[in-house]
Amino acid sequence: MIFLKNSIYNSYPLILLLLFLFQPTAVSAQSDTPQFDLLKSQFESNRVFFAEFTHEYNDTFTGEQQLTTGTIWVGKDKYKMNSGSNFMLVDNDISRVYDSTKNRVIISEYIEEDDDFAPSRMLQGVDESFNVSEQPLENGQTVIRMVSEDPFSIFISVTIYLDNSGVPVRIEALDQVDNELLTTFNNGRFIDEEEGLFEFNYPEDAEWIDLRHDI
Repeated sequence: MIFLKNSIYNSYPLILLLLFLFQPTAVSAQSDTPQFDLLKSQFESNRVFFAEFTHEYNDTFTGEQQLTTGTIWVGKDKYKMNSGSNFMLVDNDISRVYDSTKNRVIISEYIEEDDDFAPSRMLQGVDESFNVSEQPLENGQTVIRMVSEDPFSIFISVTIYLDNSGVPVRIEALDQVDNELLTTFNNGRFIDEEEGLFEFNYPEDAEWIDLRHDI
């Protein structure tokens, strides 16, 4: 097994999953799902999900396992992630990444036709392709299950565990080739978006690479 830990670039599967789940229009429930509806409404109300996370990505073909830990803030149309001394900010269609190992900032722009991670591409066809159900557990948590048989959906199944306050504590997902994504959240909560929360701060001597000039 190949084991990689705590590179900000290992976080793309997590980013894909979070964008899939937490964009308000991403998934539409077809049954009575009050906790899932409440979760979506938090983002529709411009609340920000904040948590410490541990994310594990298991590649079934190569046997590679990627482990990322850090802190994340997820808003309606933006998110920020810190992992060690590296951090990433995506605000609408602009991505900014600071790589501390090379002391450089990389800024890029999403292009729907070329970027597999662009939210608009990822969310195509999701609304009607998933069956969503939820079930209360004896420990006070709620489990939300989303299953799709659509061969074009990114994930075939996603399971979210909410605590008794409706805050995500764990996400389990399988993609189309049975790669497994496991994310655990600690000290998670919804907060108001204060001024400066999604600012991108980096060392003054960092190299600046703007890939938008190459598009």
